Amino acid sequence: MIRKKGSANWKGSLKEGTGTISTESGVLDEVNYGFNKRFEGAPGSNPEELIGAAHASCFSMALSMVLGEAGFTPDDISTVATVSLEKSDAGFAVTASHLDVTAKVPGATAEQFAEAAATAKENCPISKLLSAEITMDATLA
Repeated sequence: MIRKKGSANWKGSLKEGTGTISTESGVLDEVNYGFNKRFEGAPGSNPEELIGAAHASCFSMALSMVLGEAGFTPDDISTVATVSLEKSDAGFAVTASHLDVTAKVPGATAEQFAEAAATAKENCPISKLLSAEITMDATLA
């Protein structure tokens, strides 16, 4: 079993407080996050963009694997995951993650690429983690 750690520290009230996010690898080291960064567009990080980065990176690796199993080696896979945070009567919830994927895959047809992308979307570990609706637009360049 592989275990990876991410950590957060928060000081203060919800709206006026501030926090930092760090990762075990040190790639993120006390990166600032807070209410205004999450809900008001202020510079800094937030949980939804971190989920988006995790989903996009996981999906890209899964797609590379699925394409490799089909006999293709991608030259490039670029993925953007847009994570939706919505407020309802029950409070805030992450409700969706949409993947925008563009890839250069020599020799692959649009049909082969679409099939590989759909398989990767369903089977990447982060897709499995998320219970939100996950949609995708995949383009073979």
